[in-house]
Amino acid sequence: MVILSKYVSGLVAALLALLCPITPLIITATVFITIDFITGIYASYAAARREGQKWSIESRKAWRTVYKLGFVVTGIVMTWLVDSLVLSFMHLNLANLFTGFVCGVELWSFFENASTISGVEIFEWLGRWIKSKLRKEIGDE
Repeated sequence: MVILSKYVSGLVAALLALLCPITPLIITATVFITIDFITGIYASYAAARREGQKWSIESRKAWRTVYKLGFVVTGIVMTWLVDSLVLSFMHLNLANLFTGFVCGVELWSFFENASTISGVEIFEWLGRWIKSKLRKEIGDE
């Protein structure tokens, strides 16, 4: 059993060492998703309070954020592996592009939440502007 635990811990350490170059990308995406989650909860509370409704946190919505974070981290790892091991001769920076896209979407959502919380129009305008820039960049217009 001791030998098996040494092999497993060695395998985990090797996998973590392989992912060291993308740690900043994973941390950045995690921070953006966390900030959007927190402001989303507060925006939901502010909207319910404004409408005089009872407010509560729904666990299924919270779990969606956990799933989203897991898929984003997996996407960062997968794009980095393709970029560094499969298409290394092309220097595409796919993981950076993917992380930038995710952070852009989370920033857009943050501005929507800020608009809901504060009622200030500039946040709504910024959200629409970022949405149009994202659509323009990915060719969705």
